[in-house]
Amino acid sequence: MKPQPGLARAIIFACLALVMGGTVQEDAEAASRPLRLVALGDSLTAGYNLPQTAAFPTVLEKALRAKGHNVEIANAGVSGDTATGGLDRLDWSVPDGTDGVIVELGANDMLRGLDPAITRNAIQAIVSRLEARNIPVMLAGIYAPRNLGADYVQRFDSLYRDIADQHGLVLYPFFLEGVVGDRSLNLPDGLHPTAKGVEVIVERILPSVETFLDRVQQR
Repeated sequence: MKPQPGLARAIIFACLALVMGGTVQEDAEAASRPLRLVALGDSLTAGYNLPQTAAFPTVLEKALRAKGHNVEIANAGVSGDTATGGLDRLDWSVPDGTDGVIVELGANDMLRGLDPAITRNAIQAIVSRLEARNIPVMLAGIYAPRNLGADYVQRFDSLYRDIADQHGLVLYPFFLEGVVGDRSLNLPDGLHPTAKGVEVIVERILPSVETFLDRVQQR
């Protein structure tokens, strides 16, 4: 039996409506899902001696949400971790489905006087492995104390800029900008920020993170 033209058109339109409806629904679901970020770092990320509500990832997530960004930030900070330690645990610290990673590593390398080449190679490997998984990266750098000598300072400080330039990454040059050296913003050890110090860090890094989010969303 030959189908009537009107019936055939109706069937075609019904099929198109189903397909397009599914696409619209999928797009709506994708738009409503929060961006899933991971903050991969050391004690500065973990929130050393602070409640989790005062840790960097939590405070940053709150600040971003206050500005209208639908994000979730997992705290993958481990106190005492070096860049090599971050590399060793990368695969389980950054699960599948992660939309972007903020890498804050290297402070413990510097405090231990490790060869900057070791730190450079580890962070380079972290970035490359995340790129291979199609996960965008933002780098948060650390400056070496000037008493370590001009050669060490130059080799250490430059590694973050070099890697960021090579891979086209958003870079926040100094994670502790505005906090280091201020006793009122640091714990008694002089190395880790207080809750107020974390708020200062978040306030200063926020524009760079928003730039990073724009890149993540444009993928």
